[in-house]
Amino acid sequence: MTPRPPLPPFDAESAATKVQAAEDAWNTRDPEKVAAAYSEDSVWRNRDRFLTGRAEIAAFLKDKWDRELDYALRKDLWAHRENRIAVRFQYECRDVDGRWWRSYGNELWEFDDEGYMRRREASINDVAIEESERRIHGRRPDAERGAAEQPLR
Repeated sequence: MTPRPPLPPFDAESAATKVQAAEDAWNTRDPEKVAAAYSEDSVWRNRDRFLTGRAEIAAFLKDKWDRELDYALRKDLWAHRENRIAVRFQYECRDVDGRWWRSYGNELWEFDDEGYMRRREASINDVAIEESERRIHGRRPDAERGAAEQPLR
């Protein structure tokens, strides 16, 4: 496989680069592009779902973005060590009935030597919001890249 830099072990700069790359990919809402960042045998826990491998991940993401419309995400580096990164995130989307949601979560990532994520554990909570309460609109502006997102509230 072609290496997917930055590679572990991570320092603060390379971990932040990995987090921003993940945010950028997820904001494309392209299941195949996002799944390509995971190892062939990657293992996920996403809320109450357990997935294994890129094909399951891609199918899960397709279903997710069919339900979660106008999805926009922010990820922030929480911590890093060797081949692991911890992230906090929040995203907003609307459902097919037009109701808006903000979801908060934490992810624990583990990478293989080639820079592919081989394990992802995500805990996520959802809060209904009014459209007027939205604060995440599309891709992070260039001026805000690398900056911590708004406080979790």
